[in-house]
Amino acid sequence: MCGLPFPVDENVLIGIGTADDAGVYKISDELALIQTVDFFTPIVDDPFDFGLIAAANALSDVYAMGGVPKTAMNLVAFPLAKLGGAVLREVLLGGIEKLKESGTVLIGGHSIEDDEFKYGLSVTGFVHPKKILANQGLKVGDCLILTKPLGTGIINTAIKGGLASQSTIDMAVKIMATLNKYAAQVMTQFPITACTDITGFGLLGHLAEMISGTEIGIRIDSSLVQILPETVEFASMGLVPSGSHRNRKFRENMVELKSNISPVMRDILFDPQTSGGLLMGCPENQAENLVKRLIDNGVEESAIIGQVDENLKGIIRVE
Repeated sequence: MCGLPFPVDENVLIGIGTADDAGVYKISDELALIQTVDFFTPIVDDPFDFGLIAAANALSDVYAMGGVPKTAMNLVAFPLAKLGGAVLREVLLGGIEKLKESGTVLIGGHSIEDDEFKYGLSVTGFVHPKKILANQGLKVGDCLILTKPLGTGIINTAIKGGLASQSTIDMAVKIMATLNKYAAQVMTQFPITACTDITGFGLLGHLAEMISGTEIGIRIDSSLVQILPETVEFASMGLVPSGSHRNRKFRENMVELKSNISPVMRDILFDPQTSGGLLMGCPENQAENLVKRLIDNGVEESAIIGQVDENLKGIIRVE
């Protein structure tokens, strides 16, 4: 899209010129709108679960920007003759359940008939213009906190191959369908320096966005990264989505892996996530308290996984 003559407006606080999770438009000195959109093809067999996951994923970008979602519109491409209206109804009911949980109002949408089923939402949220959280802004010494375990891309690949146990499927669905609302409610009470949510670029890909073009780097302790059950086993079997390899190829010049990091762990750290957790930077003297508050408020997988290092300019070192 480079070189295209995009329209400009001085009230755009965050636009397409950065790699942020959503756009932000200033309405007044007290109010800005966060706007985002996301949709994808089914990743689980159960239509209701797919609706839950797709809605949670679309809402996540608003939470990652420090905002509160307010309105949403459905986006649907659906092979009606092939799948029938009952399937679509279940998907939409799953989406509605997450919208209700988030306090977001559905105000419309658009649907078309298509050979390939796709569902998602466009979401608008509110944020104070001075309280926006961008994905860059980390400070030297900041701790990095991740709120959900990794592995959904690998597990979804195993599900498609019929190899995942029902307990693992249930756990993955639960993680993907969990709103980042509860993490965001705690996060906004702390002096967060930067935030993003972990989605298609994987943990290391999104970390790379957080330090790209800056004078800082990051150390990650891989032993502290939470991983979903059976993820290591499936990755060891080669059940790694192609997106993981693309992510690695794109960012390998920014990543240093210590000799103790196996190819399996490398693939997990690059694994593209669906509706992943929030990844936030917090001053070191507040980080442990933040994690405790997150866990006390039900975000039980939260953990400090690394720290910003001024000696690693533009590099993510995984130990």
